[in-house]
Amino acid sequence: MNFTQRLHLLTALLLVFSIAGKSQKSFTAQEKSAECEKIKAACLHAWKGYKKYAPGFDALKPISKTGHNWYGTSFLMTPVDAFDTFYLLGLTNEANEAKEMVISSLNFNVDAEVQLFEVNIRLLGGLLSSYELSQDRRLLELAKNLGTRLLPAFNSPTGMPYRFVNLKTGKTRDPLSNPAEIGTYLLEFGKLTGLTGDSTFYRVAKQAAFEVFKRRSDIDLVGTTIDVNTGEWKNTESQIGARIDSYYEYLFKAWLLFGDTDCKQAWEIHNKAIKKYLLTEVPSGCYFTRVDMKSGKETHSLYGALDAFYAGILALSGDSATARKIQKGNFYMWKKFHPEPEEFNFRTGRVTDPSYALRPENIESCFYLYRATKDQAYLWMGQQMINDILTKCKTEAGFSQVKNVKTLELSDSMESFFLAETLKYAYLLFAPEEVVDLGKIVFNTEAHPLRMTSDK
Repeated sequence: MNFTQRLHLLTALLLVFSIAGKSQKSFTAQEKSAECEKIKAACLHAWKGYKKYAPGFDALKPISKTGHNWYGTSFLMTPVDAFDTFYLLGLTNEANEAKEMVISSLNFNVDAEVQLFEVNIRLLGGLLSSYELSQDRRLLELAKNLGTRLLPAFNSPTGMPYRFVNLKTGKTRDPLSNPAEIGTYLLEFGKLTGLTGDSTFYRVAKQAAFEVFKRRSDIDLVGTTIDVNTGEWKNTESQIGARIDSYYEYLFKAWLLFGDTDCKQAWEIHNKAIKKYLLTEVPSGCYFTRVDMKSGKETHSLYGALDAFYAGILALSGDSATARKIQKGNFYMWKKFHPEPEEFNFRTGRVTDPSYALRPENIESCFYLYRATKDQAYLWMGQQMINDILTKCKTEAGFSQVKNVKTLELSDSMESFFLAETLKYAYLLFAPEEVVDLGKIVFNTEAHPLRMTSDK
């Protein structure tokens, strides 16, 4: 064992002892309530900054105190993404403000090319969740309008969608896609089918996901990029992070939300292969490495903020034993850098992308693991992460992404998912369980809660 390996081992052991010591002390009801109030205050601070400096825009730029739109025209991503967070946190006035912004101003009849994946998980998912919580049919009409405008993207030779679609003309672009941007429509389109009675939505979403599934390798893994016109893999590296992550997530969650046994079987096949070929243990914890989808041989030992979600999915699926091991690695990644980097080499400890984009996945996994195990260690982990975010990322106008976790230099961006996901999972980690019943709802990948189908 060389010096670097010994250093990693020592750091990991100190981390384990630190958490073990803290987890002997339980959070009291008052302490949990205090955490919830702290997160509510952060949510209000971010919303206040948005209303003051970026009202009507997609997102706030918290350093320059200006607004930012993704596509030249605003689709009100922050209000749409934030509504159900405000609702669940009991911030009634803020929820009403967000809803009125959306209903009075959101319009999809514009000559604008949008990225199908992001618009689906943020806007369509947000509108559907907002409708189910508020029962305001105007939100459902907006969701149906948007969903209909997204359908032309699926008119490819394989049925896998193009990455971009024009909301007015239906013109599509970019056939070079990836499993996440192909398979992450099951929940939103399935919910649209359930609410409207139009089976087209779920049919095209399911076909797209299973076009990826049927192109898996002989060892049941998928690659990173694929041509939706030809069905040919262009990058055969297999991993669980960016460009693949939510494809796996939606197969399992479509089973939970709709009782789709095809999706359940596909998830089980993939999950078995992922744990066999990608799961790797080193002294600091368990991580998922990157391998060739055909041979299973390691290509890069890289891991990062997005990969951290898989511990939560495993806990939700009942495999808490494996999830615990992965979360040990997840928290090591956070504690080593304060906050976590977008990507690092888990074998050498070298950071390969030093940014932190206010991502939720590490806290999300703490939430699911705590619900599954009631182990206080996940509350302590979550508290550390939340404190780091609220102290190191806060600005006068809101909260900012970090350009470099080593220097804590900030970058001028507060994505809407900070309100939709990061603060929501932070709050739910400490909130009473009746706020969200995981036996009745499923969160989409943007953390929008969708009600399970009762007759699934």
